Amino acid sequence: MSSAAAKHLRPHEAGAIREALDAHVRYVEGLGGGRRAQLVRADLSNWNLEGAQLAEADLAGACLAGAVLAGADLSRCNLFGADLRDADLRWARLVRADLRGACLRGANLSGADLTECDLREGQIAMQTRREDFRILTHEDREGTLDYAVAAQADLARALVAADCREASLAGACLAGARMAAARLDGADLTGAQMAGADLTAACLRGAVVAGANLAEAGLTDADLQGVLRAPPPIFYVDDVPLHDMVADHETFCESQGARGAPIRAPELDFRALARLSGRRLSGLVAPQSIFFGLDLEGAQLQGADLRDCDLRKARLRGADLRGARLTGANLIAADLREAQLGPLHIAEGRILRTDLNRAQLRRADLRGADLRQARLLEADLEGADLSGADLRGAELVI
Repeated sequence: MSSAAAKHLRPHEAGAIREALDAHVRYVEGLGGGRRAQLVRADLSNWNLEGAQLAEADLAGACLAGAVLAGADLSRCNLFGADLRDADLRWARLVRADLRGACLRGANLSGADLTECDLREGQIAMQTRREDFRILTHEDREGTLDYAVAAQADLARALVAADCREASLAGACLAGARMAAARLDGADLTGAQMAGADLTAACLRGAVVAGANLAEAGLTDADLQGVLRAPPPIFYVDDVPLHDMVADHETFCESQGARGAPIRAPELDFRALARLSGRRLSGLVAPQSIFFGLDLEGAQLQGADLRDCDLRKARLRGADLRGARLTGANLIAADLREAQLGPLHIAEGRILRTDLNRAQLRRADLRGADLRQARLLEADLEGADLSGADLRGAELVI
């Protein structure tokens, strides 16, 4: 930051900042001696705040350039006009955070949760000794676009350089934001306000745009391959409603094939059913189907063919997936706690192993899951929680 722009920062000793952060943790937890962190215009550049508890902290105008905030909780945090350039915000929680006018150029927001955060333009003005006001700006950097926190602040430029792939922007206010060439691959934009947003040449491959007003955004040359729009009220397969097909499949399972009919069709959109918790879907054959965000808790999916399915954010806690084929499935941020992913015994001396080869399991919750003898070759487990998981005999490259 230039010397002129840095004059607005308030000097803090490292010890005082640590004390403020410790008191803030007690504040959040409702313990005695707790005090909300008031670090307005504090210089926290390059600080290591990985996993820090900063929910509701006041960091307006603070300099967090280059700071490590991976996994930090910044929910409802006041970051109005904050300098977050080159900050590491991977998997950070920014739910309902005030990011108006914040500078995010070069920040890494992979997997960050920005649900209902405010990303509109903003400006910070400070009164001078002459009783007029000075607008705060960030220094120019060679090879980068100029970005001002102040008047006509251009949030788009921050997002152009930022890595927002897989970020959760559900319900976020992006109205009027200039986001040309932004990387939003796989981002969750469910219900986002995007009227007047400039998404020229932006990449939204695999992004979830259900309920977002994309029709009112500028999408010239934008890559919309594989975007997930709102599901139809009723999904039909050859004029048969999907909910009837699921009922027939359950009848088939319960009668051991005497009645009903099994589902054997690709590219189905199960979101139209809202929830499938506890349903009996053993042997389901539905490769490349969509289960995004669906409630499948306790579902019976033994031996199911779910290759290349979209199971992002699906709730699969306690689901029986023994012997399922999940090759290439997208299970990013899925809840697989206590899920059964071990071998399925199909006959005397014969088993069917669960196949998770090439599956995307980034940030999946696999606590207490049974993964015995599961195939996990080339599976992406970055950020996955495997605490208490049983991995005996699993094919896993550590």
